[in-house]
Amino acid sequence: MNLISYAWRNLLRNTRRSLLAVLSTFLATLLVVAGNGLTEGFLDSMVRNYAKNETGHVNITTSSYRERARFLPIDDYIADADQLVSEIEQMDGAGAGTGAGAGPAYAGSGITAAPRIRFGILLSSGLFTKPAVAITGDPEKEKSLLMLNRNILPGGSYCDEPGTAIIGSGLAKDLGLKPGDKLKIIATRADGGIGFKSLKVSGIFQTGTNALDGSIFQMRLDDAQNMLGIPGGAQQILVMLQDYRLADTWQKKIGAVLAAHGQGQLSVLPWSAIGDYPKLILMASSIYMAMWFFIALLGAFIIANIMTMVVLERRRETGILMAMGMPPRRIILSFLLEGTMMGFGGSVLGTAAGIAFNAAFSRKGFDLSSALAGFSWPIDNIIKPTISVSGVLAGILFCTVAAAIMSLLPSWRASRMEVVDALKAVQ
Repeated sequence: MNLISYAWRNLLRNTRRSLLAVLSTFLATLLVVAGNGLTEGFLDSMVRNYAKNETGHVNITTSSYRERARFLPIDDYIADADQLVSEIEQMDGAGAGTGAGAGPAYAGSGITAAPRIRFGILLSSGLFTKPAVAITGDPEKEKSLLMLNRNILPGGSYCDEPGTAIIGSGLAKDLGLKPGDKLKIIATRADGGIGFKSLKVSGIFQTGTNALDGSIFQMRLDDAQNMLGIPGGAQQILVMLQDYRLADTWQKKIGAVLAAHGQGQLSVLPWSAIGDYPKLILMASSIYMAMWFFIALLGAFIIANIMTMVVLERRRETGILMAMGMPPRRIILSFLLEGTMMGFGGSVLGTAAGIAFNAAFSRKGFDLSSALAGFSWPIDNIIKPTISVSGVLAGILFCTVAAAIMSLLPSWRASRMEVVDALKAVQ
């Protein structure tokens, strides 16, 4: 006996009941796929905002700098960072969509590599002196990474021109600065000497966060390289990807390219291997997956009820099959196939509906700017649902497996019936 065709014929014996089971699985799968798309988009936003401010999706630096990173050493740097950035952005057609007017640098058709230097400085204006942390990078790329340009107060502008810089409102107040004023900067050079530069304050930014407003100073990468004596160099390169889940793949790609160019001594790590924050992201991802599987089980619960009714209704029929010599394992399999087929049908339809939902909202996304109006930290507030292979497989697999699990107990009970008692059952 072909158990698949047998199970299919049994499903058609009561189409209303079968459709009810398919509907329950459909709704559960729709929730799983749509919800998974939203949570993946949320996690992507969390990773993106962390990576663009701290590490990039892939981080490149010297091994000695990585060991001393908390001290922001200037003497440990990538000597030819500018050239390396160009090579990385041309890998596999990367780099499209960058530059002025292109939107987020990492939102093009490829990847973006952003050189960055962080170092301690002493700011001086008139009689006032204040220590601060300078963050330097390519101005056009930093507009999509640090995004401090969004928080510049009226009357100021971003540091688009050489010899200009922006400063936090707390620092500006302590130093008595306003846009257009001159500011002197003193820092230790890479060779151990003293670097000095005079810059024009083009703008003052205010994020409402003391950690930024009271201690951060941003200047152009070329000005910093000149002052620190590292032309073309940078402490680290932040590589931003379209999909943070590809970080491990790109780490290997970039590492291979560096090795081929005789730069295998550089340290290349994915964002997930740096610090403790990635561990929280990965843990949250595991929790979400467990939650979606639990929802799939709830959606398939009605299948367990239906299969229990089916087993009771077909006791005599089952007894006849057992009397004819059908082994218990095939009895289990016949009922199990019925429940699994109902779950599979609902999961396929629910997955298609979930993909349609995510596709409809993935273009514009959900703008949480109003919800985060009191949170001024420069972050990207757009959450875009994602459509991924893992999400599609999770929808189909989770709900089909959940249906099979829910059908297992009624199927096992059917195989444990006594033949004589089953034959006496009233149809």
